[in-house]
Amino acid sequence: MESIKSGVWPTMVTPYTNCNEIDYSGMEKLLQFYHQKGVNGVFAICQSSEMFFLTREEKRRLIRFIVGNIPENMQVVVSGHTGETLEEQLRDAYEIMCDGVEAYVILPNRFAEEEEDDDILIERMERFLDAFPEIPLGIYECPYPYKRILTPKVLTWCIGTGRFRFIKDTCCNLVQIQEKLNLIKDTGIKLFNANSATLLESLRMGADGYSGVMANFQPEFYVWLYRNFLKFPEKAELVQQFIGICSMAEYQYYPVNGKYSLSLQGVPIDIRSRVLDKGGFTRRYQMEIEQMNQLSLWAGKKFSI
Repeated sequence: MESIKSGVWPTMVTPYTNCNEIDYSGMEKLLQFYHQKGVNGVFAICQSSEMFFLTREEKRRLIRFIVGNIPENMQVVVSGHTGETLEEQLRDAYEIMCDGVEAYVILPNRFAEEEEDDDILIERMERFLDAFPEIPLGIYECPYPYKRILTPKVLTWCIGTGRFRFIKDTCCNLVQIQEKLNLIKDTGIKLFNANSATLLESLRMGADGYSGVMANFQPEFYVWLYRNFLKFPEKAELVQQFIGICSMAEYQYYPVNGKYSLSLQGVPIDIRSRVLDKGGFTRRYQMEIEQMNQLSLWAGKKFSI
């Protein structure tokens, strides 16, 4: 199995048909879109994918479709253990894991309640790891149902297992990111920042790239920034400022607005979602995304991206 590639890893959305079933044709077009934009891999069956609203069978079929249709030179990591109990989560993972995935990404907030301490979290993660002794792993600070940030104690335990390869960091805090980077130095674990505003500074600190929702809106800008922030530092600052302000779209009506943005960029998918009623995506919201997309076209020419 290859090492995890540094770079840009979009958090994949899930397109649906008018019958509210997974649109596999749209999913194939989405994978081609990511490939054309130069991303290095995709994070499948994550929160952007509406994993809490997919059945276990849908997850099982979806990841096998993604692996079977992933473009050349792109990699896949996957999550999806959303069950309430550890036994349900083990069953989820057993169904989801498959050949062709670089890492199975676990969610610390599924192993411990918000009020439970790190010792309980580690004990349950250890049981999960014991059940799948040969599977490479990642870890994702998923914001739902609550965000559990990796503490130094938990991250040190992860390092000690020798099993982890991928971190999707959502702390949005450069001090904490630096602490994590110091801990994982020379371990082979790669950290991907999910926060746009702190991205450039985190890359300078040694982060391995970006994995977040805005790669569904402006993937080419994130790819350019990752590849060129050292070579063109002044231009990188301008690109950072642009993606930072645009990233407020994440708080508008996501993932519906992300699907709308993708449709404007030529990906033939519906904006339907199981998380939010697409009827709530008002004309004002649509205009905001349309204007951001037009601005992105202008900025792409301006910055030669």
